[in-house]
This record gives sequence, structure tokens and C-alpha cells, in this order.
Amino acid sequence: MILEQVIFTITPGSEAEFEEALQQAKQVIAQSPGFRSLKLLRGIEKPSTFLLLNEWDTVADHMEGFRKSEFFVRWRELIGPYFASPPVVEHFDPKDVEV
Repeated sequence: MILEQVIFTITPGSEAEFEEALQQAKQVIAQSPGFRSLKLLRGIEKPSTFLLLNEWDTVADHMEGFRKSEFFVRWRELIGPYFASPPVVEHFDPKDVEV
């Protein structure tokens, strides 16, 4: 399993619409093979900034499977109009570390 981190900067004043659109978009991404889960967090200091955490089976499931599919096209149609700038995407490999 890998974790995809996406930071969205949303056009100020359209945050509620973005959240509504993401409710629809999550139904789209959920159909993509290898997708596991999605969690959205909103910035406190910067309320137009959102952090999206997606779990995938593999990086290839995200980058090759989803990003090159019609699911991604529909995903972007739903949430893309609210972007103030391009999203920043990174992938992480979870490690078992006790704290």
C-alpha cells in the first residue's frame, strides 16, 4: 500500500463548492482498480488549502491505472474548476515505526 498526498489550493470563495464536487468525485475515483481510501482535510491557517490523502495498492495503480483512465478525466472535470493553482502530488511508502 502507498499513500498519495495531494495539496490543493482552491480559489478563495469556492471552498464549499469544491467540497461538494469532491463528494461526487470520490464516487469516480473509488471505481479505479487499486484505489483503497480517501480522506480530505481543510487548512486551518489557510482555509483555501486542502490536503487529500488517498491510499492505493501501488504507485502504478495511481499513475498508470487512474491517471491514464477516463476516471481521471471525469475526476478533473468535477474538481478542476476550483483550482487556484495546479495540485502538488507526492507518494509515500508507509513504514512501521513505533513512537
